[in-house]
Amino acid sequence: MDKLVIKHGAALRAKYAAAGLAKVDAALKTLVSADKKRGIETVVLDVSLASAMKPYGAAVPAKPDARALKAAIDAIATAAKPHYILLLGALDVLPMVPLVNPAYGGPGGDDDKTVPSDLPYACEAPYGTDVNRFLGPTRVVGRLPDVPGASKPDLLLQLLRASARAKPLPREAYQQSFALSAEVWQGSTRLSVNNTFGDAAPLNLAPPKGPRWAKQDLAPRMHFINCHGAAHSPEYFGQRGDAYPVAHRANLLTGKITAGTVVAAECCYGAQLYDPAESAGTQGIALSYLADGASGFFGSTTIAYGPSEGNGSADLICQYFLQRVLAGSSLGRAALEARQKFAGERTHLDPFDLKTLGQFYLLGDPALQPVGYAAHALSKTKAFKQAFAKVQDRGVRGLRRERLEREGRHLARALPPVRSKALEPAAPVERTMQMMARESDLQGEVSRLSFEIGGKGPIRRIHVLKGLAQHGTGEQRVPHVLAIVATEENGQLLHVRRVHSR
Repeated sequence: MDKLVIKHGAALRAKYAAAGLAKVDAALKTLVSADKKRGIETVVLDVSLASAMKPYGAAVPAKPDARALKAAIDAIATAAKPHYILLLGALDVLPMVPLVNPAYGGPGGDDDKTVPSDLPYACEAPYGTDVNRFLGPTRVVGRLPDVPGASKPDLLLQLLRASARAKPLPREAYQQSFALSAEVWQGSTRLSVNNTFGDAAPLNLAPPKGPRWAKQDLAPRMHFINCHGAAHSPEYFGQRGDAYPVAHRANLLTGKITAGTVVAAECCYGAQLYDPAESAGTQGIALSYLADGASGFFGSTTIAYGPSEGNGSADLICQYFLQRVLAGSSLGRAALEARQKFAGERTHLDPFDLKTLGQFYLLGDPALQPVGYAAHALSKTKAFKQAFAKVQDRGVRGLRRERLEREGRHLARALPPVRSKALEPAAPVERTMQMMARESDLQGEVSRLSFEIGGKGPIRRIHVLKGLAQHGTGEQRVPHVLAIVATEENGQLLHVRRVHSR
Protein backbone atom coordinates (compact mmCIF):
# COMPACT_ATOMS: atom_id res chain seq x y z
CA MET A 1 0.00 0.00 0.00
CA ASP A 2 1.06 3.61 -0.50
CA LYS A 3 -1.14 5.22 2.16
CA LEU A 4 -2.52 3.59 5.28
CA VAL A 5 -5.52 5.18 6.99
CA ILE A 6 -5.73 4.11 10.64
CA LYS A 7 -9.41 4.05 11.55
CA HIS A 8 -10.92 2.96 14.87
CA GLY A 9 -14.46 2.05 13.87
CA ALA A 10 -15.62 1.23 17.38
CA ALA A 11 -14.56 4.62 18.75
CA LEU A 12 -16.11 6.46 15.79
CA ARG A 13 -19.36 4.50 16.18
CA ALA A 14 -19.47 5.28 19.91
CA LYS A 15 -18.93 8.96 19.14
CA TYR A 16 -21.15 9.40 16.08
CA ALA A 17 -23.50 6.38 16.11
CA ALA A 18 -23.88 4.02 13.16
CA ALA A 19 -25.27 6.71 10.85
CA GLY A 20 -22.32 9.01 11.48
CA LEU A 21 -19.82 6.20 10.95
CA ALA A 22 -21.52 5.34 7.65
CA LYS A 23 -20.98 8.93 6.47
CA VAL A 24 -17.33 8.76 7.44
CA ASP A 25 -16.91 5.47 5.55
CA ALA A 26 -18.52 6.99 2.44
CA ALA A 27 -16.14 9.97 2.60
CA LEU A 28 -13.20 7.59 3.00
CA LYS A 29 -14.25 5.74 -0.16
CA THR A 30 -14.23 9.03 -2.03
CA LEU A 31 -10.71 9.74 -0.74
CA VAL A 32 -9.48 6.27 -1.72
CA SER A 33 -10.83 6.79 -5.23
CA ALA A 34 -9.26 10.25 -5.51
CA ASP A 35 -5.92 8.94 -4.25
CA LYS A 36 -5.96 6.19 -6.87
CA LYS A 37 -6.29 8.79 -9.62
CA ARG A 38 -3.26 10.53 -8.08
CA GLY A 39 -1.26 7.30 -8.23
CA ILE A 40 -1.62 6.54 -4.51
CA GLU A 41 -3.00 3.17 -3.42
CA THR A 42 -4.81 3.82 -0.14
CA VAL A 43 -5.97 1.19 2.34
CA VAL A 44 -8.35 1.98 5.20
CA LEU A 45 -7.74 -0.40 8.11
CA ASP A 46 -10.13 -0.62 11.03
CA VAL A 47 -7.76 -1.45 13.88
CA SER A 48 -10.69 -2.16 16.23
CA LEU A 49 -11.71 -5.23 14.16
CA ALA A 50 -10.05 -8.53 15.02
CA SER A 51 -10.67 -9.77 11.48
CA ALA A 52 -8.90 -6.77 9.92
CA MET A 53 -6.00 -7.03 12.36
CA LYS A 54 -5.57 -10.81 12.10
CA PRO A 55 -2.54 -10.59 9.77
CA TYR A 56 -0.82 -8.12 12.10
CA GLY A 57 -1.68 -9.05 15.68
CA ALA A 58 -4.20 -8.00 18.30
CA ALA A 59 -6.92 -5.46 17.60
CA VAL A 60 -6.96 -2.16 19.46
CA PRO A 61 -9.55 -2.33 22.30
CA ALA A 62 -13.00 -0.79 21.90
CA LYS A 63 -11.83 2.00 24.19
CA PRO A 64 -8.50 2.69 22.47
CA ASP A 65 -5.31 3.29 24.42
CA ALA A 66 -2.00 4.59 23.14
CA ARG A 67 -0.01 1.46 24.00
CA ALA A 68 -2.28 -0.80 21.95
CA LEU A 69 -2.49 1.70 19.10
CA LYS A 70 1.30 2.03 18.96
CA ALA A 71 1.70 -1.77 18.87
CA ALA A 72 -0.84 -2.03 16.05
CA ILE A 73 0.81 0.71 13.97
CA ASP A 74 4.24 -0.86 14.48
CA ALA A 75 3.01 -4.27 13.33
CA ILE A 76 1.24 -2.91 10.26
CA ALA A 77 4.11 -0.60 9.29
CA THR A 78 6.63 -3.44 9.58
CA ALA A 79 4.55 -5.75 7.41
CA ALA A 80 3.08 -3.35 4.83
CA LYS A 81 5.67 -0.53 4.77
CA PRO A 82 3.21 2.24 3.81
CA HIS A 83 4.64 5.49 2.47
CA TYR A 84 2.08 7.52 4.42
CA ILE A 85 0.23 6.85 7.69
CA LEU A 86 -2.94 8.88 8.29
CA LEU A 87 -4.41 8.83 11.81
CA LEU A 88 -8.15 9.44 11.57
CA GLY A 89 -9.70 11.49 14.36
CA ALA A 90 -8.79 13.50 17.45
CA LEU A 91 -7.51 12.18 20.76
CA ASP A 92 -10.88 10.80 21.87
CA VAL A 93 -10.74 8.50 18.82
CA LEU A 94 -7.02 7.79 18.47
CA PRO A 95 -5.09 8.82 21.60
CA MET A 96 -1.62 10.35 21.58
CA VAL A 97 1.26 8.87 23.55
CA PRO A 98 1.70 10.72 26.90
CA LEU A 99 5.44 11.36 26.86
CA VAL A 100 7.00 12.40 30.16
CA ASN A 101 7.94 16.09 29.90
CA PRO A 102 11.70 16.39 30.50
CA ALA A 103 11.32 20.12 31.26
CA TYR A 104 8.81 19.51 34.09
CA GLY A 105 9.81 19.64 37.71
CA GLY A 106 9.97 21.92 40.69
CA PRO A 107 7.95 25.04 41.49
CA GLY A 108 7.81 27.89 39.05
CA GLY A 109 7.82 27.05 35.39
CA ASP A 110 6.63 24.40 32.98
CA ASP A 111 3.67 22.56 34.53
CA ASP A 112 3.05 20.12 31.66
CA LYS A 113 3.63 16.77 33.38
CA THR A 114 3.19 14.97 30.08
CA VAL A 115 3.41 15.88 26.41
CA PRO A 116 0.66 14.34 24.23
CA SER A 117 2.59 13.22 21.16
CA ASP A 118 2.25 11.57 17.75
CA LEU A 119 6.06 11.30 17.47
CA PRO A 120 6.18 7.67 18.72
CA TYR A 121 3.89 6.59 15.88
CA ALA A 122 6.54 7.90 13.47
CA CYS A 123 9.28 5.83 15.16
CA GLU A 124 10.20 2.15 15.05
CA ALA A 125 11.02 1.89 18.77
CA PRO A 126 8.29 0.12 20.79
CA TYR A 127 5.88 1.90 23.11
CA GLY A 128 7.27 3.98 25.95
CA THR A 129 6.79 7.39 27.53
CA ASP A 130 10.45 8.49 27.57
CA VAL A 131 11.08 10.84 24.64
CA ASN A 132 14.68 9.57 24.49
CA ARG A 133 13.27 6.39 22.93
CA PHE A 134 12.01 8.36 19.93
CA LEU A 135 14.94 10.45 18.70
CA GLY A 136 15.01 8.77 15.28
CA PRO A 137 11.66 9.08 13.46
CA THR A 138 11.45 7.15 10.19
CA ARG A 139 7.75 7.25 9.21
CA VAL A 140 5.58 9.82 7.46
CA VAL A 141 2.64 10.41 9.80
CA GLY A 142 -0.18 12.96 9.95
CA ARG A 143 -3.48 13.26 11.77
CA LEU A 144 -6.77 14.29 10.16
CA PRO A 145 -8.75 15.46 13.20
CA ASP A 146 -12.37 15.68 14.09
CA VAL A 147 -13.72 17.88 16.89
CA PRO A 148 -13.13 16.40 20.37
CA GLY A 149 -16.43 15.71 22.12
CA ALA A 150 -18.51 16.29 18.97
CA SER A 151 -21.69 14.30 18.31
CA LYS A 152 -21.66 14.85 14.53
CA PRO A 153 -18.70 14.18 12.20
CA ASP A 154 -19.21 17.35 10.16
CA LEU A 155 -15.63 18.63 10.37
CA LEU A 156 -14.10 15.22 9.66
CA LEU A 157 -16.32 14.79 6.60
CA GLN A 158 -15.37 18.26 5.39
CA LEU A 159 -11.66 17.55 5.78
CA LEU A 160 -11.88 14.16 4.04
CA ARG A 161 -13.67 15.75 1.09
CA ALA A 162 -11.16 18.59 0.93
CA SER A 163 -8.32 16.08 0.94
CA ALA A 164 -9.92 14.23 -1.97
CA ARG A 165 -10.16 17.48 -3.96
CA ALA A 166 -6.68 18.80 -3.22
CA LYS A 167 -4.16 19.24 -6.03
CA PRO A 168 -0.55 20.47 -6.08
CA LEU A 169 -0.11 24.08 -7.18
CA PRO A 170 2.89 25.85 -8.69
CA ARG A 171 5.38 27.24 -6.20
CA GLU A 172 4.28 30.75 -7.18
CA ALA A 173 0.95 30.06 -5.45
CA TYR A 174 2.86 29.73 -2.14
CA GLN A 175 5.38 32.54 -2.58
CA GLN A 176 3.46 35.07 -0.48
CA SER A 177 3.30 34.72 3.29
CA PHE A 178 1.36 35.93 6.30
CA ALA A 179 3.78 36.20 9.21
CA LEU A 180 2.65 37.23 12.68
CA SER A 181 4.82 37.85 15.74
CA ALA A 182 4.47 39.10 19.26
CA GLU A 183 6.17 42.50 19.13
CA VAL A 184 8.70 41.48 21.78
CA TRP A 185 9.95 38.58 19.59
CA GLN A 186 10.19 40.47 16.32
CA GLY A 187 13.96 39.92 16.04
CA SER A 188 13.61 36.15 16.32
CA THR A 189 10.59 36.00 14.03
CA ARG A 190 12.19 38.23 11.39
CA LEU A 191 15.12 35.79 11.22
CA SER A 192 12.72 32.83 10.80
CA VAL A 193 10.74 34.65 8.10
CA ASN A 194 13.90 35.64 6.23
CA ASN A 195 15.19 32.07 6.37
CA THR A 196 11.91 30.71 5.03
CA PHE A 197 10.44 33.30 2.65
CA GLY A 198 13.28 35.74 1.95
CA ASP A 199 14.13 39.13 3.39
CA ALA A 200 11.38 40.94 1.49
CA ALA A 201 8.55 39.08 3.26
CA PRO A 202 6.29 41.27 5.41
CA LEU A 203 6.00 40.79 9.16
CA ASN A 204 2.96 41.75 11.23
CA LEU A 205 3.52 42.68 14.87
CA ALA A 206 1.06 42.30 17.74
CA PRO A 207 0.55 44.88 19.07
CA PRO A 208 -0.39 47.04 17.27
CA LYS A 209 -1.99 44.65 14.77
CA GLY A 210 -4.63 41.93 15.23
CA PRO A 211 -6.91 40.18 15.76
CA ARG A 212 -9.38 41.53 13.18
CA TRP A 213 -7.46 40.65 10.06
CA ALA A 214 -8.89 41.49 6.67
CA LYS A 215 -9.35 38.69 4.16
CA GLN A 216 -6.54 40.10 2.05
CA ASP A 217 -4.19 39.94 5.06
CA LEU A 218 -4.80 36.20 5.47
CA ALA A 219 -4.97 35.40 1.74
CA PRO A 220 -1.36 34.09 1.36
CA ARG A 221 -1.14 30.30 1.48
CA MET A 222 1.86 30.21 3.85
CA HIS A 223 1.32 31.31 7.48
CA PHE A 224 4.06 31.56 10.11
CA ILE A 225 2.97 32.55 13.64
CA ASN A 226 5.18 33.27 16.64
CA CYS A 227 2.87 34.45 19.42
CA HIS A 228 1.86 33.39 22.90
CA GLY A 229 -0.74 30.68 23.34
CA ALA A 230 -2.60 29.23 26.30
CA ALA A 231 -4.27 25.93 27.17
CA HIS A 232 -7.82 25.44 25.89
CA SER A 233 -7.77 28.87 24.30
CA PRO A 234 -9.14 29.89 20.88
CA GLU A 235 -6.75 32.86 20.84
CA TYR A 236 -3.07 33.66 20.33
CA PHE A 237 -1.59 36.68 22.10
CA GLY A 238 0.96 39.36 21.26
CA GLN A 239 3.17 41.07 23.80
CA ARG A 240 4.46 44.55 24.53
CA GLY A 241 5.94 44.83 28.00
CA ASP A 242 3.40 43.34 30.40
CA ALA A 243 0.50 43.78 27.97
CA TYR A 244 -0.65 40.66 26.11
CA PRO A 245 -3.35 41.74 23.64
CA VAL A 246 -5.18 39.21 21.47
CA ALA A 247 -3.36 38.80 18.15
CA HIS A 248 -5.34 36.01 16.46
CA ARG A 249 -8.80 34.62 17.23
CA ALA A 250 -10.39 31.41 15.96
CA ASN A 251 -13.88 32.77 15.31
CA LEU A 252 -12.48 35.63 13.20
CA LEU A 253 -10.96 33.28 10.59
CA THR A 254 -14.21 32.19 8.93
CA GLY A 255 -14.30 32.95 5.23
CA LYS A 256 -10.76 34.39 5.17
CA ILE A 257 -8.45 31.38 4.65
CA THR A 258 -7.39 30.46 1.10
CA ALA A 259 -7.86 26.80 0.19
CA GLY A 260 -4.61 24.87 0.57
CA THR A 261 -3.07 27.18 3.17
CA VAL A 262 -0.24 25.66 5.23
CA VAL A 263 0.40 26.95 8.77
CA ALA A 264 3.28 26.62 11.22
CA ALA A 265 2.56 28.05 14.67
CA GLU A 266 5.19 28.22 17.42
CA CYS A 267 2.65 29.20 20.08
CA CYS A 268 2.24 27.30 23.33
CA TYR A 269 -0.67 24.87 22.84
CA GLY A 270 -0.85 26.16 19.27
CA ALA A 271 -2.27 22.91 17.87
CA GLN A 272 -3.91 21.58 21.04
CA LEU A 273 -7.06 19.57 20.30
CA TYR A 274 -9.58 20.27 23.05
CA ASP A 275 -13.32 19.94 23.51
CA PRO A 276 -14.87 23.33 22.62
CA ALA A 277 -17.01 22.99 25.76
CA GLU A 278 -13.81 23.80 27.68
CA SER A 279 -13.67 27.22 25.99
CA ALA A 280 -17.25 28.55 25.92
CA GLY A 281 -18.04 26.47 22.83
CA THR A 282 -15.20 27.83 20.64
CA GLN A 283 -12.81 25.39 18.99
CA GLY A 284 -9.09 26.06 18.76
CA ILE A 285 -7.33 28.05 16.08
CA ALA A 286 -5.82 24.96 14.43
CA LEU A 287 -9.22 23.36 13.82
CA SER A 288 -10.62 26.71 12.69
CA TYR A 289 -7.87 27.04 10.08
CA LEU A 290 -8.58 23.54 8.77
CA ALA A 291 -12.33 24.12 8.79
CA ASP A 292 -11.87 27.23 6.66
CA GLY A 293 -9.72 25.58 4.00
CA ALA A 294 -6.16 25.09 5.27
CA SER A 295 -4.67 21.76 4.23
CA GLY A 296 -1.99 21.46 6.90
CA PHE A 297 -1.24 22.81 10.37
CA PHE A 298 2.05 22.17 12.19
CA GLY A 299 1.95 23.09 15.86
CA SER A 300 2.44 22.13 19.48
CA THR A 301 0.30 20.27 21.98
CA THR A 302 1.81 21.96 25.06
CA ILE A 303 4.06 24.83 26.25
CA ALA A 304 6.66 25.51 23.55
CA TYR A 305 9.96 27.41 23.72
CA GLY A 306 12.29 29.70 21.82
CA PRO A 307 14.68 32.62 22.39
CA SER A 308 13.66 36.28 22.23
CA GLU A 309 16.46 36.96 19.75
CA GLY A 310 18.02 34.50 17.32
CA ASN A 311 16.47 31.12 16.58
CA GLY A 312 16.11 27.90 18.55
CA SER A 313 13.68 25.11 19.47
CA ALA A 314 10.18 25.98 18.15
CA ASP A 315 11.56 28.60 15.72
CA LEU A 316 13.70 26.02 13.97
CA ILE A 317 11.34 23.05 13.71
CA CYS A 318 8.56 25.30 12.36
CA GLN A 319 10.68 26.97 9.70
CA TYR A 320 12.16 23.61 8.65
CA PHE A 321 8.62 22.31 8.08
CA LEU A 322 7.59 25.26 5.89
CA GLN A 323 10.88 25.18 3.98
CA ARG A 324 10.32 21.55 3.03
CA VAL A 325 6.73 22.24 1.97
CA LEU A 326 8.01 25.01 -0.30
CA ALA A 327 10.59 22.59 -1.71
CA GLY A 328 7.81 20.24 -2.86
CA SER A 329 7.56 17.73 -0.02
CA SER A 330 4.22 16.28 0.94
CA LEU A 331 2.90 17.58 4.27
CA GLY A 332 3.86 14.35 6.03
CA ARG A 333 7.33 14.17 4.53
CA ALA A 334 7.90 17.83 5.43
CA ALA A 335 7.02 17.04 9.06
CA LEU A 336 9.37 14.04 9.12
CA GLU A 337 12.18 15.97 7.45
CA ALA A 338 11.71 18.83 9.92
CA ARG A 339 11.98 16.44 12.86
CA GLN A 340 15.08 14.76 11.45
CA LYS A 341 16.81 18.04 10.62
CA PHE A 342 15.99 19.48 14.04
CA ALA A 343 17.38 16.45 15.88
CA GLY A 344 20.25 15.80 13.47
CA GLU A 345 21.85 19.23 13.74
CA ARG A 346 22.74 18.68 17.40
CA THR A 347 25.22 16.55 19.32
CA HIS A 348 22.50 16.10 21.95
CA LEU A 349 19.06 17.51 22.73
CA ASP A 350 18.60 19.43 25.97
CA PRO A 351 15.29 18.99 27.86
CA PHE A 352 13.60 21.87 26.01
CA ASP A 353 14.66 20.55 22.62
CA LEU A 354 13.51 17.06 23.61
CA LYS A 355 10.13 18.53 24.44
CA THR A 356 10.08 20.42 21.13
CA LEU A 357 10.71 17.23 19.17
CA GLY A 358 7.88 15.46 20.98
CA GLN A 359 5.23 18.17 20.99
CA PHE A 360 5.13 19.42 17.37
CA TYR A 361 3.01 17.37 14.99
CA LEU A 362 1.03 17.56 11.75
CA LEU A 363 -2.71 18.09 11.44
CA GLY A 364 -3.62 17.21 7.86
CA ASP A 365 -3.42 14.42 5.30
CA PRO A 366 0.30 13.53 5.13
CA ALA A 367 0.05 12.56 1.45
CA LEU A 368 -1.06 16.00 0.26
CA GLN A 369 1.58 17.85 -1.74
CA PRO A 370 0.82 21.58 -1.68
CA VAL A 371 3.67 22.65 -3.99
CA GLY A 372 4.06 20.69 -7.22
CA TYR A 373 7.41 19.64 -8.59
CA ALA A 374 9.01 21.52 -11.46
CA ALA A 375 9.35 18.65 -13.96
CA HIS A 376 12.66 18.18 -15.74
CA ALA A 377 12.73 18.14 -19.53
CA LEU A 378 13.22 14.38 -19.88
CA SER A 379 10.01 13.64 -17.97
CA LYS A 380 8.06 15.45 -20.66
CA THR A 381 9.18 13.12 -23.44
CA LYS A 382 6.91 10.42 -24.84
CA ALA A 383 9.40 7.65 -24.03
CA PHE A 384 9.62 8.69 -20.38
CA LYS A 385 5.85 8.87 -19.99
CA GLN A 386 5.41 5.41 -21.49
CA ALA A 387 8.14 3.87 -19.37
CA PHE A 388 6.95 5.34 -16.06
CA ALA A 389 3.23 5.75 -16.64
CA LYS A 390 2.29 3.69 -13.58
CA VAL A 391 5.38 3.37 -11.41
CA GLN A 392 7.41 6.57 -11.48
CA ASP A 393 5.89 8.36 -8.49
CA ARG A 394 5.78 5.22 -6.36
CA GLY A 395 9.33 4.22 -7.25
CA VAL A 396 10.86 7.61 -6.50
CA ARG A 397 8.79 7.87 -3.33
CA GLY A 398 10.12 4.48 -2.27
CA LEU A 399 13.70 5.69 -2.72
CA ARG A 400 12.96 8.76 -0.60
CA ARG A 401 11.44 6.64 2.15
CA GLU A 402 14.50 4.39 2.10
CA ARG A 403 16.73 7.44 2.63
CA LEU A 404 14.53 8.85 5.39
CA GLU A 405 14.45 5.50 7.19
CA ARG A 406 18.24 5.36 7.03
CA GLU A 407 18.50 8.89 8.43
CA GLY A 408 16.08 8.15 11.26
CA ARG A 409 17.79 4.92 12.25
CA HIS A 410 21.14 6.68 12.30
CA LEU A 411 19.75 9.37 14.61
CA ALA A 412 18.30 6.74 16.93
CA ARG A 413 21.76 5.16 17.28
CA ALA A 414 23.85 8.33 17.30
CA LEU A 415 22.01 10.75 19.61
CA PRO A 416 22.77 10.15 23.29
CA PRO A 417 19.95 9.98 25.85
CA VAL A 418 19.57 12.85 28.31
CA ARG A 419 18.49 11.65 31.76
CA SER A 420 17.34 13.63 34.77
CA LYS A 421 19.77 13.22 37.66
CA ALA A 422 20.51 14.91 40.99
CA LEU A 423 23.68 16.85 40.15
CA GLU A 424 25.30 20.07 41.32
CA PRO A 425 26.76 22.47 38.74
CA ALA A 426 30.49 23.11 38.91
CA ALA A 427 31.26 26.37 40.72
CA PRO A 428 32.04 28.47 37.59
CA VAL A 429 28.90 27.19 35.89
CA GLU A 430 26.79 28.02 38.95
CA ARG A 431 28.18 31.56 39.16
CA THR A 432 27.47 32.25 35.49
CA MET A 433 23.93 30.88 35.67
CA GLN A 434 23.10 32.93 38.76
CA MET A 435 24.42 36.10 37.14
CA MET A 436 22.42 35.41 33.96
CA ALA A 437 19.29 34.71 36.01
CA ARG A 438 19.60 38.10 37.75
CA GLU A 439 20.29 39.95 34.49
CA SER A 440 17.31 38.18 32.89
CA ASP A 441 15.06 39.33 35.75
CA LEU A 442 14.12 35.75 36.59
CA GLN A 443 11.64 36.31 39.39
CA GLY A 444 9.43 34.38 41.79
CA GLU A 445 10.11 30.78 42.70
CA VAL A 446 13.01 29.40 40.72
CA SER A 447 13.47 25.67 40.23
CA ARG A 448 16.54 23.68 39.26
CA LEU A 449 16.86 20.69 37.00
CA SER A 450 19.98 18.74 36.11
CA PHE A 451 20.61 16.08 33.50
CA GLU A 452 23.37 13.72 32.47
CA ILE A 453 24.16 13.28 28.79
CA GLY A 454 24.82 9.63 27.93
CA GLY A 455 27.35 8.23 25.52
CA LYS A 456 31.12 7.95 25.39
CA GLY A 457 33.55 10.84 25.54
CA PRO A 458 33.66 13.90 27.82
CA ILE A 459 31.45 14.08 30.90
CA ARG A 460 28.64 16.40 29.87
CA ARG A 461 25.78 17.64 31.99
CA ILE A 462 22.89 20.07 31.55
CA HIS A 463 21.69 22.42 34.28
CA VAL A 464 18.49 24.48 34.18
CA LEU A 465 17.22 27.43 36.20
CA LYS A 466 13.61 28.23 35.38
CA GLY A 467 10.79 30.31 36.78
CA LEU A 468 7.24 31.36 36.01
CA ALA A 469 6.15 34.96 35.83
CA GLN A 470 2.41 35.61 35.48
CA HIS A 471 2.13 38.53 33.10
CA GLY A 472 -0.70 40.48 31.57
CA THR A 473 -3.47 42.84 32.45
CA GLY A 474 -7.19 42.31 32.93
CA GLU A 475 -8.40 39.03 31.44
CA GLN A 476 -5.35 38.64 29.19
CA ARG A 477 -3.00 36.90 31.61
CA VAL A 478 -0.50 34.61 29.93
CA PRO A 479 1.91 32.37 31.87
CA HIS A 480 5.49 33.08 30.80
CA VAL A 481 8.25 30.57 31.55
CA LEU A 482 11.85 31.74 31.36
CA ALA A 483 14.77 29.32 31.63
CA ILE A 484 18.56 29.48 31.63
CA VAL A 485 19.99 26.27 30.13
CA ALA A 486 23.71 25.55 30.60
CA THR A 487 25.76 22.66 29.24
CA GLU A 488 28.78 21.70 31.33
CA GLU A 489 31.73 19.63 30.05
CA ASN A 490 34.32 18.28 32.45
CA GLY A 491 33.38 20.95 34.99
CA GLN A 492 33.56 23.89 32.56
CA LEU A 493 30.77 25.90 30.92
CA LEU A 494 30.46 24.66 27.34
CA HIS A 495 27.25 26.36 26.16
CA VAL A 496 24.42 28.43 27.61
CA ARG A 497 21.15 29.74 26.24
CA ARG A 498 17.95 31.41 27.45
CA VAL A 499 14.52 30.32 26.31
CA HIS A 500 11.04 31.78 26.74
CA SER A 501 7.74 29.97 26.61
CA ARG A 502 5.80 30.82 23.47
